[in-house]
Amino acid sequence: MNQPQPHDLLWGMAPGELPADAPAWAWQVLAAGQPVVVRRAACAAGRVAVGVRGQGREQRFAAQMRLADAQRRQAPEALRWQGESPWPALRALASVAPVLDACGLVWGPTGGVGYQLASGCEVVHAASDLDLLVRAPQFMARAKARELLDILDCGPCRIDVQLQTPAGAIALREWAGMARRVLLKSALGARLVADPWAALERAA
Repeated sequence: MNQPQPHDLLWGMAPGELPADAPAWAWQVLAAGQPVVVRRAACAAGRVAVGVRGQGREQRFAAQMRLADAQRRQAPEALRWQGESPWPALRALASVAPVLDACGLVWGPTGGVGYQLASGCEVVHAASDLDLLVRAPQFMARAKARELLDILDCGPCRIDVQLQTPAGAIALREWAGMARRVLLKSALGARLVADPWAALERAA
């Protein structure tokens, strides 16, 4: 399996891989065969940083998984939703999909919506935001970011978008703003940069 990317969902982590002080709910999630979510953190070779997700916002547990245990991987861009739903976040996903596809973007839902679509666990509720990941291997002009944000801000709930650049992730809302530097998040931590697409070259 190729190195998993942040926000990918992985199946196959055994409860026994959790540390002894892990909460009972985390053991139950893994015992039920639910996936874990890849997070941004440095790990030793052969391991990947993951998060175990429970029902509520307070149920999050950071852990590490052996790559050899991963039986299946699902990237956010493989997840879609079409249909009726009482929850604004799922309605928002259905409404923005054709817009983002028409822009030629590679994207997908993350957060609670992505987890629910991949796992079948009902974690989305009336107050849920819609979190999206947009792959941005090439530079995106800030004017383009503002246009995209204007479209997304018309949705039925708050939509938060991360742009995944080669050097890490930035918030679309920040890149569309007026600040000279934006927060770039990577496995090595977070730092302020003027050009997230050039940050990898400077780091090298």
